[in-house]
Amino acid sequence: MDPIFFHIGSFKVSYYGLCYAIAFFIGIELLKREGTKKGMDKAAIEDYAFVAMLSGLLGGRLYYVLFNLHYYLANPSDIIAVWKGGMAIHGGILGGLIGTLIYAKRKKLNAFLLGDMVAPLLLLGQAIGRFGNLANGEVHGVPTFTPFKVIFSIKPAFNQWFANYNLMTLAQKSQFKELVPWGLVFPNSSPAGMEFPNLPLHPAMLYEAFLNFLGFLFLYFVMRKKNYATGTVWWTYIIIYSINRIFVSFFRAEDLMFYGFRAPHIVSMIMMIFAIIMIIIINKKKRVG
Repeated sequence: MDPIFFHIGSFKVSYYGLCYAIAFFIGIELLKREGTKKGMDKAAIEDYAFVAMLSGLLGGRLYYVLFNLHYYLANPSDIIAVWKGGMAIHGGILGGLIGTLIYAKRKKLNAFLLGDMVAPLLLLGQAIGRFGNLANGEVHGVPTFTPFKVIFSIKPAFNQWFANYNLMTLAQKSQFKELVPWGLVFPNSSPAGMEFPNLPLHPAMLYEAFLNFLGFLFLYFVMRKKNYATGTVWWTYIIIYSINRIFVSFFRAEDLMFYGFRAPHIVSMIMMIFAIIMIIIINKKKRVG
């Protein structure tokens, strides 16, 4: 898999950038269509989309830097070197939410109405974007012969298991068979290939793409058409993505860690619990009102 879609001289277009460009333009067109139905100005919708995208990018980068603070304190110039990688979707969600709140306050709009409108499109964009990760050979999973009891454990257990695996003889290694037939071998030049040379890996990025697309279908074609309290679709998005990320993170090899635990698990659980509480509160207020 080549991460570059095409290049002319020194000018290059990557699949990663192309995927997110496609996701952004599809998202903004669907968002404008939804805004028109609600009597909102198209220019305001376009401005909001750019604010949400920018704040999401800043949030995603800041989150990643904070979880790798030791490295970035020693290499401060790399903080802005986003082309080297280093974005975190949970930070992007939080950054996008902050940007939405600020924009809504300045324009005197309902922030959670905007959130309800954009939530399904975020899942669609995240699904499309994961194909860019596939081309880059990143957001990859562990080897497909890893026992499930190791995969669904605290992450250091996998590190220890794989270290022991590398010390085994070929005869000992042969006891670990392929658990799924769709493992992918990535080029040695990619992050996945450098970490696990010539080994079939769980395509964790495609697992997440599939689950996010299912979430988009549910939010856009089912939830969006129901008469829930404003903000319900947004908070349902938080729940759906949190569940997706908790599941996929078991398979991912390069998740950020926090005191030995997968950081996405901790953050996803907190966000999911908060979202459930918010849904109960806003819908109870609507019934009372």
